[in-house]
This record gives sequence, structure tokens and C-alpha cells, in this order.
Amino acid sequence: MITKYHAKYYANLLTQKALGGELDSLSQSLLNATVDINPHQIEAALFAFKSPLAKGLIMADEVGLGKTIEAGLVMCQYWSTGKHKIIVVCPASLRKQWSFELTEKFGIPNEILDSKNYNEYIRSGKNPFSQRKIVICSYYFAARKMEEIRLCGFDLAIIDEAHKLRNVYKKNAKTAHAIKEALADAKKLLLTATPFQNSLMELYGLTSIIDENIFGDSRSFRSEYVTEGNITDLRMRLAPYYKRTLRKDVTEYINYTKRLPLTQKFDATDLEQDLYNAVSEFLRRDDLYSVPRRQQMLTTMIIRKILASSTYALLGTLEAVKARLSKMLEDETVKQLSITDWIDVEDMGILEDGEDEEGEETSDEQKINKAKLKAEIDTIQSFIDMAKQIRCDSKAKSLLSALEKAFAQLPSLGANRKALIFTESTRTQKYLKDFLEQNGYQGKIVLFNGSNSDKESNAIYNAWAERNAYTGRLSGIKAADRRAALVDYFRDTAEVMIATEAAAEGLNLQFCSLVVNYDLPWNPQRIEQRIGRCHRYGQKSDVVVVNFINQRNFADMRVFSLLSEKFKLFDDVFGASDEVLGQTDGVDFERRIWEIYQQCRTEDEIEAAFAKLQDDMQEEIEDRLDEVKQQVLENFDIDVQEHLKLSKEKASAFLNRYEYIFWELTKYILSDKAVFDDGTHTFSLTKAVPGCEMGPYRLTSDNEREGIPYRLSCPLAQYVLCQAQGIELPPGKITFIPGDNTIRVTLPEYLQKAHGYLQLSNLDITAFDNEQYSILTAYTSDGTPVPQEDCEKLFLCAGTSEGVSPLADSVIKKLQQNTKQHITGKLQTIDSRNLVYFRAEEDRIFRWEQDMVSTLEKELDTVKRQIREMERVSRQAQSMEEKLEANRRLQDLERQKRKKRNELADREDEIGEQRKRMIAALDRRMVKQTSSSDVFVIEWQVK
Repeated sequence: MITKYHAKYYANLLTQKALGGELDSLSQSLLNATVDINPHQIEAALFAFKSPLAKGLIMADEVGLGKTIEAGLVMCQYWSTGKHKIIVVCPASLRKQWSFELTEKFGIPNEILDSKNYNEYIRSGKNPFSQRKIVICSYYFAARKMEEIRLCGFDLAIIDEAHKLRNVYKKNAKTAHAIKEALADAKKLLLTATPFQNSLMELYGLTSIIDENIFGDSRSFRSEYVTEGNITDLRMRLAPYYKRTLRKDVTEYINYTKRLPLTQKFDATDLEQDLYNAVSEFLRRDDLYSVPRRQQMLTTMIIRKILASSTYALLGTLEAVKARLSKMLEDETVKQLSITDWIDVEDMGILEDGEDEEGEETSDEQKINKAKLKAEIDTIQSFIDMAKQIRCDSKAKSLLSALEKAFAQLPSLGANRKALIFTESTRTQKYLKDFLEQNGYQGKIVLFNGSNSDKESNAIYNAWAERNAYTGRLSGIKAADRRAALVDYFRDTAEVMIATEAAAEGLNLQFCSLVVNYDLPWNPQRIEQRIGRCHRYGQKSDVVVVNFINQRNFADMRVFSLLSEKFKLFDDVFGASDEVLGQTDGVDFERRIWEIYQQCRTEDEIEAAFAKLQDDMQEEIEDRLDEVKQQVLENFDIDVQEHLKLSKEKASAFLNRYEYIFWELTKYILSDKAVFDDGTHTFSLTKAVPGCEMGPYRLTSDNEREGIPYRLSCPLAQYVLCQAQGIELPPGKITFIPGDNTIRVTLPEYLQKAHGYLQLSNLDITAFDNEQYSILTAYTSDGTPVPQEDCEKLFLCAGTSEGVSPLADSVIKKLQQNTKQHITGKLQTIDSRNLVYFRAEEDRIFRWEQDMVSTLEKELDTVKRQIREMERVSRQAQSMEEKLEANRRLQDLERQKRKKRNELADREDEIGEQRKRMIAALDRRMVKQTSSSDVFVIEWQVK
């Protein structure tokens, strides 16, 4: 039970904006999240708010620690405080995952922007980048729309897998350059588990995306840190822009289970192997009409994956391609096939970033050789005939055996009888469903793919939607609701989910402890993503990982060996390390494997090629950089585990307090419109509120219960806040009742049974950013001042209120004097804090200036040393010819010295002027504007 004075104060607390990297600066986002937040994630999000002058940071947690959650907390706080211009730039394959996470976990409206809906916005006269939604787009799309993105003036930009932009300092990194320019004015969060892999210069590249003036130019960085190895100084300068948590640091509150590998070997039949060999040899030709010339590598890679997936998938693909080629015979000219002739649109998830983006239209029309084309069609027909002779797939038969062995192992692990089977082909997915249903799994299978639109999935979705019509679980986004329906069906009913790559992104399947890689991607990071659907935070059992090996395919066996032994994907507790996964970028792993399949025929050739690949990767990981990485990137906080433990306790107490405030305020404002259950933190809205859904609601911290997630950002909560802020409050009297509430509050002894007076004021400050604070001033009847912290405890007590006669002028005067002193003290604290920000930025600018001139100074010193050496050579010359040559070189060096001196002087003047402009801009932002207003004055007593 609270009073109208409580309600007004609570509404102020829930809407005010704080700075300084304290928990108050995350209050809105913590109340909006519908996911368990861990201490390291809160720490990382707070780090992003540490300085309003910093232009961004690198979030570099190891894989699996939730960088998406950390960025989501920051985005949510921006959104809650009215900063809605937010963009997420990520690999194309991660766009849907980002959309799903923002919708499900934070309730923030968002849209994936691609060429199709971009053009629709343009045709309707709207700016695609200025919708009231978070924009999600791929690297390639962002680079193409560079000017429009920059003109939009985004407040915040998230760059996921940011290591892909690490070579931005190189002239040929066109995409990275374009993205850097597009987002130059936005605050940026760069998410990557591997901030540099092959050179410290990559770290320079990433920091330059955040702010070009953190370090000098690339020459000075290379000289100071790569050549001279000044790692201690680099750590110090990097610290304000870099946050990293390791998995070993969080084991106290995240219980990681093990991965248990189970290898299922099988032997292809002679007919299956003959078909494989014939198609493989066919793919080595470079004069095929069936392979798009512009996408030869990609197309042959896809066909090889289909070839290894299943005969059924290969047969369907070959028949579709044959039909397309047959049409070519009817035309004199023909456009070559595209990648979509070989692969279903739903299977596009197996493509890498950029491959599913629209490119420039180019014409591949050419005069065809009909005899040659007819021969190619005949060859494909021969493959089709061979495929039709294969009645039962050897690999599918071995799947039955693998499931039987794995299911037998699960009870000893305390795990559910559930299996998640991954395939890269929707055709294989359909084949496996039919095959398993014919072999004992009828009614026990659910499919998951890019569309989830087959007959049975539709039936599951419709039943789920009807069942949840009044539970608040329907999001209104059909794709997200279909995902939820299929996951629920898998958890509650089905034993087996057969999934394509679409399920490797964003699904949380901790209730399943068996992952089957029916097809094995060549990209280790995709495999890690797959296993991570089950082997993740919240998994209670060890996870069994099943992989298939065709013992008659030596190349397949070597790929598996590399993935298993080198990457350690299938065992251990943590799976693949970031360092090892990051190597795949350095050696272009998938391309190298494709080249082996294309070029190597014998076992000796295959072995030699894989040995060379492994040696190249070994050089990557055994390089001197390993030690440098540890020195530069890790152990910023020596007592990190103890620190995170304290953060968990602090965050838990903070969240309990704010949830209590939010809950009690809602009960007060909606007391005549809803029925509340304090025990479950749920309520049912029974009377209409404009713009709000009626029915059950639940606080976001309780994901187990049904109901509409009651977030601070949802329409009903915004109605509650608006009503509370509009309450008119004449002077009154509150009787605080300790213990008559659901949150534990211990009042200090001097407040027990005390009586006094209190004033609430709002303080608004504009300097580096906007800030709002609730200023509570109080004293007891005997004149004892009550500090802000104890005033806050009073308002966590329940209470009753009544009207009073106007308070004495002396009371009002004393409260106002105390409030003025309180505000003065608060402003001094903020000035001191802002001065720290200012000095840090000032120091960064001076260091940048030193960087910019240091290279020229070193070059001048080098020339001077060369002059001294040449003077010595001239003095010791043994012949007139040597003397003249030395003097000629001395004259050249003297000219170089004069040129370098002039360059240095000009550069010092230029950089000095630039520094002055940067400092002047800081000075202007330092100017502070403040305003305060009184909210209410009360008499109070403690019962």
C-alpha cells in the first residue's frame, strides 16, 4: 500500500536519466529485459555509459557470454530515454537473430532493412532509415547506403562481428571504409571475440572506427607498438575503450556442462561412392553451363555440400538443374544459371555474408554450343539415373543406429529424450522426416527451417496460437510466433527436431542435450553456433554431439579430423576457443577446403593439402602474438571474479528495489482497472486503457509464467507513468509503515518512531549529456538532517496519507535552504566527475598530437644519424672517388633533413591548430545548464 506521494516519486525514479556508469544509468533497460542478466553483462553495459565523451568501445567477451545481451541493454536504455535512432550492422546471416533477440528479450521494435523493403519505402516517399524502429542491415547494405546512413545521424550503432572490419586502415578495405564513414558521427559498440588475430595493426583499425583520434595515424601506431613493442602504454590507452570477460571468470555463477563426442562411422555403398566420384569429377570442369561463371566457387561448394548431405537432396537438385538447362536448348542466347537454381531459397542460410545480397545486374548472355550443352544435360541425366538406383541411403541408416546409441546414453546424464538434428538442405530435412517416421518415430518429429510453413508446422502454429490467444505470448510478429510454437512443441511433445541452419541462430534449446550434425559445415563457427543452441547457459546436462563420417571419403575424414582435433569443437567444457575460431579468417578456411576438394584426387594429394592447411593455421596460433594478446587484451582487472561476485549482489539488490517500485506504482495507478497477484507478480487488466491490450500481464523477470511481458516501455506502463507524473500534490502528511511491504527495508535507529518534514525536488542538468535527479531533503522534529539514502528507505516503506494545514513558513524555508545546499553539493559532485571526463579527453587529444608528430620526429632523427654516418664515411674515404660519392650523398641527406624539418614544422602547426579546435569543442560541451523544480512538501512520521 503506497500513497499518491509515493507514486509521484516512483514515476520520477523510473523515468530519470543518470550518467557515470552506475546502476541508475541502466534502470530502464534492466526493467525491460525478459532474460536473466548476468553480472558481467551489466558490467559491460555500464562500461558503455562510463563517459559521455567516449565515442564507443569494443565489447570483446569470449564466445557464449552474451555480447548481444550487453549491447541490447545499451540499446534498450537509449530507446527508453528517447534516443530512437539506432542501427545494427552485422553479417547478413545474423540479421534474423538480432531481430529475434531485440523483439523477444527487450521488446524493442526493429526492422531488417534490405534492398526490397528499402525500395518500397522510397516508392512510398518515406526515409527508410528514419522509421521509429531499430534498423538492422548487413555490412554490404550499410556500405552501399553510406551517405544516407550518415545523413540520418544515428545516436548509436552496433557493429557485430566487428573483426571483419579490422583491416579498415588498408586502402583496399572498401566495405570497411564505407561503414566507418557512414557511422562516423554515431556512438559505436563493436562486438567481437577476436579483436585482433594476425597483427596489432588490426586493433588500430578497430579503434579508428570508434574514433580516429584515439591513436595517431597508422605509421605512428606501427612504430610505437608493433616495432618498438610498447605494450604497457598500449594497454593504458586502450583501457577506456575495451571490455572483455573470459569464460573462466564467470564459472562461479554460470555452470558449464561438458560436451561428449559420439562419432558415427558408415561406409557408402559402391553405387553411392561411384555417384559421388562422378559428380565430384564433373565439378572440376570450368566450362559448365550449369555453374554460374561469376559464382563458380560458391556454386561448386554448395553442390559438394548437397552431395555429402543425401542422395535425395542431390537427386532433387539435379532434376531442377536439368530442367533449367533443357530450356536453354530452345534459345539462341541464354543467361547462365544463378545460385538459386542449385539451392532452395530456404537453404540460403548456409551462404556466407554478402552472398544473399542483391548485387549489380550484369548480363551473362552468350551464344551457346548446343552440342556441348546437350552433352552436359546427358551427363546430368546419367547422374540422375544413378541416384534413382540408390534405394536406401547408408548415412540415413546409420542415423537410426546413432539415435539408438545416443538415446541410451541420455538417461545416465539426467537428460531429456530429445535430439536436435542439423542438416544444410531442406530436401534432406524432408527425406529424414519421412525416413524416421517409417522407422519408429511417427508423430515424434518436428521440422524447423527458414519458412516453417509446411502443413504440419502450420497446424502446430495454429494450435499454439489458439492456446495462447489470451496468455500474452503472441507477439504479433508471425515469424517469431512460429518459432516459439515449434520450440514449445519440441519441448513438450516431439522427441526429434530436424533443423536447417535457420535454427542455429537465436534458438535457446537448453532442454535438449543431444545435437546431431547430420551434415558437417566447413565453417567451424557455424558448428559452434549449432552446438551452442543446446550447450549454453541454463543447460543442466552434459551435451552429446554426434557426427557422421563416410569412411570411404578420405577428404571428409580429414575435414572432420581437423574440426575435431584442431578446433576442439566436440568435447571439453568450453568448446572452440576464440583464438582458434579466429584463425579461420586468417587462412580463408572454407576456400582452402573447397580448393582441396576441387584439386586433389588421391589420398596422398589430400593428405599433403590438409597438412599444409594445418601448418598454416599452426603458424597463426603459435605466433608471438599469443603472448601479446594476453598482455594487451586480458586481465584488466586482476580480481575480476571477486569483483563480479560483488556486482551480482549489488545488481540483484538494485533490481529488486526497482521491480518493487514498478510493481507498487502499477498497482496504485491501475487499482480500479486490474486484478493483481502479489505472489506471482501477475495481473489481469479488466478495464480498457486506451492503446493497451486487456488480459493477463507478467513482470518481465518471471519468464515461466504466461501473460504479456510488462515492460517499462510497453504502452500500459507508459500510461501508468504518465498518470503518476500528472498527479497534483498539495502539502500532506505520510505515515510510513515499516515491514508492511514485500521488500525488506531496515530503517536506521534514529528514524524509528520519528517525525519530521521532507521535500522532493527535480534537478535537470545539461552539459556533456542530459541528466535528471530526484533530490530528497528531510529533517526530523529535533532538527536532525536525514540524508538522501535514508529518505529513499522511507519511501520503500508502505504508507498512508492525509491532508494537513499549510506547513509553517519556517519549515518551508528550512527545507528550501537544505534543498539548495543539497543541490549545490550534487552539482559539485557532477562538476568533479565531468572534470575527470574532460581531463581524460584532453589527455587523449594531447597523446594523439604527440603520435601525429612523433613519426616525423623519428624520421628526422634517422636522417640525422645517416648524416653523421656519411660524414664519418667521407672523412675515412680512401680515394677521391669515394670522397666525392660520400659528399654527394651527404648533400642529398642534407636536403632530406631540411625537407623533414619543414614538414615537421608545418605538421606541428597544423596539428596544434587541430588540437586547439578539439579542446575548444570540449570547452563548449563542458558549459553546464541547470534547473530545479519542487515536486511536493510533506510532514511525515514513522509508525
